[in-house]
Amino acid sequence: MKQFAELIKTLDSTNKTTLKVAALSDYFNTASEKDKLWTIAILSHRRPKRPVNTTLLRQWATEISGIPQWLFEESYHIVGDLAETIALIIPNSNTSKKTSKTLSTYIEEIIALKSLPDEEKKEYLQQNWLQLSYFERFVFNKIITGGFRIGVSQKLMTRALAKSTGIDEDILAYKLMGNWTGENTTFNELILQENPEDYLSKPYPFYLAYAVEDNFQKDLGSPKDWSFEHKWDGIRSQIIIRNNEVFVWSRGEELVTDKYPEFQRFISKIPNGTVLDGEILPFANNQIGNFNALQTRIGRKNISKALLEKTPVILNAYDILEWKGKDIRQQPFSERRKILDTLISECAWEEIGLYLSETMNFETWDAAAKERTLSREKRSEGLMIKRKDSPYLVGRKKGDWWKWKTDPFTIDGVLTYAMRGHGRRANLFTDYTFGLWNNGELVTFAKAYSGLTDAEFRQVDAWIKKNTLERFGPVRSVTPHHVFEIAFEGIAESSRHKSGIATRFPRILRWRKDKTIKEANTLDDLRALIPK
Repeated sequence: MKQFAELIKTLDSTNKTTLKVAALSDYFNTASEKDKLWTIAILSHRRPKRPVNTTLLRQWATEISGIPQWLFEESYHIVGDLAETIALIIPNSNTSKKTSKTLSTYIEEIIALKSLPDEEKKEYLQQNWLQLSYFERFVFNKIITGGFRIGVSQKLMTRALAKSTGIDEDILAYKLMGNWTGENTTFNELILQENPEDYLSKPYPFYLAYAVEDNFQKDLGSPKDWSFEHKWDGIRSQIIIRNNEVFVWSRGEELVTDKYPEFQRFISKIPNGTVLDGEILPFANNQIGNFNALQTRIGRKNISKALLEKTPVILNAYDILEWKGKDIRQQPFSERRKILDTLISECAWEEIGLYLSETMNFETWDAAAKERTLSREKRSEGLMIKRKDSPYLVGRKKGDWWKWKTDPFTIDGVLTYAMRGHGRRANLFTDYTFGLWNNGELVTFAKAYSGLTDAEFRQVDAWIKKNTLERFGPVRSVTPHHVFEIAFEGIAESSRHKSGIATRFPRILRWRKDKTIKEANTLDDLRALIPK
C-alpha cells in the first residue's frame, strides 16, 4: 500500500502531465503485477463495490477518534471529503504496528469485507486505520468509499503504460475497453497477452469532438472541406455485430446490450464484422424524442414489455469503424460514410431500427449557421463538423471533429438555498439552489455550482453567512435577494421535480446585480421554453 499511496500523493500534488506520466511509468516498472492490475482498474473506474455504507463509516470513525458525532459532521462539511475527514481525525498510527500489506492484498480483503457482519467490518476498519500512516489511510478510505478523483485520465494512464511496456497507446486503449475487472483477469492477460477471443465483444475507443472556439470559421477555412450533421441528443454508443452476436457499448465503456433488446434485430440483417458508431435515440410514434424520455430506461435493471412499447429506441448511425471484420478507422471519413450509406440503404433499416444521420454540405458558413438555428426543432443540440478526409482517432483530438452547439436556454432565478462546495471550495458556500416565481412564491427549479469567478463565489459566500434564515445540516436557506441568470442545455416536463420541469446541465451564466428579485422569471416563463 505504501508504494501505491506514494504514487497517489505524487499524482495529486502536481498539475504537470509530464510529471504524472513519469510517476505512473516508474510505478508500472517496479510494482508487482497484481498491484499494477488493480492500479489500472482503480484509475479506470473499476473499483471494487463499496463494502460499508457511509453512515457506519462515520459512526466507527467517531468512536475510534473519541470525538462527538456533531463535531465529525461539522468537520466533514468543512473538509468536503469523507475519506479525508476520516483520515484526519483518526489518531496517528503506532509505528510498531505499521503494516506492510500491498495494494492488492488490501483490495482482496475489502472485497471479502462486503459479506462479513458489521462487527467484523468495524474491527477490520478500525484496526487498519490505526496501522496506516495519514496518507495511506486516506488512500485506503478512498478505495473503501470509491471516490478516486485525482486528475488522472485513462488516456494519461495509458500513455504511461505504453512508456512502461512498449505497447502502442492505441492498442492499449483497445485492450482496456470492455467488461473486465481486477477480479476476472490478470495483468498478463489484460495487457501483455494476445487473445483473439477477447476481442469478440470489444468496442473501439471513442473519438470525441472539441467545442468550436471564437472565430472558428477563419481557422477551419472553407466549409467545402467539411461534412456537417446534426448533433443528436441521445446516448453515444457503438453497436458490434460479430459471430452472430450483438453487443451494445455506451461511451462510458459500459456494456448495455440487455438494456436495448431492440438491437437483436440487427443479427442476420447486418453482416458479421460490423461496428457502428451512433446515437441511441428515443423514437416513440416514429419521431425523435427528447433525452428525458430515455432516462426512463437508463439504470433500469429490468426492461419491461410496457417500457419497450412506451419508449422504443433506434440507432441513428453516423460512422462505421469495422466492416467485414476489418478495422477501417484509418480510411477518410467520406469513404467510411459511403460504406455506411450503402449498408443502411441495402438492409431493412426501418424494420430493424437502424437510421442514418444525414450529412450536409454547405457553400458558406452563413448557410451552416442557418441550419444550426433549426437544431431544437429537429431535436438536436447543434451541428457536428467533421473534416471529410479525417480518420477515426482515439479520444479527444483537436483539429478534425468539432461540435457547434446551439446557444443554451437561459432564465433568471433567485438564490434560495446554499451548500458548501467540495475540494478547494470546501470552506465556501458554492452549491446553490434557485427558485422562480409561481403565484407569489419562489419554487425550486434548478441547482448549480459553476459559472462564477472565485472572487464572485467569495462575495456570495460572505453574504450567505450573514443572511442565513435556517440551517438543515449542510444546507442553509437564505434571504431571497440575489438574481442569477441560469443557462441550461435541455428542458422537459417531469413529475419527479417540484416545479414539474427538469432542466439539463444547469449552470450560472452571470450574476444579475442589475435586477431585483421581483424582476426574476416565473415558472410559466420556464414552461414556455419547452419545445412544442
